[in-house]
Amino acid sequence: MLFLQISLLAVLLAAGDNEDATASQEEISFKMIQSSSFYNRSWVKIQNSAWLDDLQTHGWDTNSGRIIFLRPWSKGNLSKKEIKDLEEFFHGFCILMPQVTHRHASQWKFKYPFEVQVTLGCELDPGGAIVGFHRLAYQGSDILHFQNNSWLPTAKGGTRAQDVSRVFNQYHASKETVQILLTDTCPRFLLSILHAGKADLQRQVKPEAWLSTGPNPGPDRQMLVCHVSGFHPKPIWVKWMRGEQVQQGTQQSGILPNADGTWYLQVFLDVEATETSGLYCRVRHSSLGGQDILLYLEHHQGSVGLIILAVMVPLVLLTALAFWLRKRCPAYFSLF
Repeated sequence: MLFLQISLLAVLLAAGDNEDATASQEEISFKMIQSSSFYNRSWVKIQNSAWLDDLQTHGWDTNSGRIIFLRPWSKGNLSKKEIKDLEEFFHGFCILMPQVTHRHASQWKFKYPFEVQVTLGCELDPGGAIVGFHRLAYQGSDILHFQNNSWLPTAKGGTRAQDVSRVFNQYHASKETVQILLTDTCPRFLLSILHAGKADLQRQVKPEAWLSTGPNPGPDRQMLVCHVSGFHPKPIWVKWMRGEQVQQGTQQSGILPNADGTWYLQVFLDVEATETSGLYCRVRHSSLGGQDILLYLEHHQGSVGLIILAVMVPLVLLTALAFWLRKRCPAYFSLF
């Protein structure tokens, strides 16, 4: 029954795919992240959160040890008992993890201050399979991963990773709980929140796009900027083009969240000032129904010219009127 649900979900998620503009065929992951900042032996700051891809779905109240559900559908199909069990597990881990790390910091050559990040979750691939993962990173680099009920050192972790894995593998009860989370709880939960949050996750919001120029990168050069904002879902394709050719040197910022849950990005092109003719920004997104947004640079420059013209013409007319009045009514102007 579980594999039937997965197959049906994969079909739903693939609907409306655009090979250039969307990534609905890509993996979808749910992950819980614990970031621990070890400032010294007596001061540790711990932050817990959970994410469906780039969308935060859960937070953590460090005072009460309770999970914070950030979306109406964030509970999925978890029972009250499962939620309570998860809270107790993560609360216990928040206590045990710093204790173990402090105790072995010198042996593992962890130098204060340092960061440790633990990630636990599962991923739905385009074929419908769900795979669990559990990783531990030191200073941003993975040193351990969980597989077949055991912590294994990464190849790049060296002797430090081997030492850490030996210690973590001693906590058998914790490993058994993790194994259940990876093989049962997380796959069920991922499917349930994808179903419960389908309307929110699959909503289509059309992007708005406009052009501007940035600081000149050098003599006789110009920085062109294409802004795209307010779109959902996140996958999008934006390029500077001339004709049907994508311009080399196009650079894209990160895709950043807006306050309303939509997304925003900028795409830059550094060109010679004399080589801007025919350039345009092309935007493809699933919400546009195959009708790409095309923003031509000539139109943008023309609109700027019209604005300047709209300002200058009244000024010229006012100057001419003042000059005419001065000639016709010199006595009036002599009063000032």
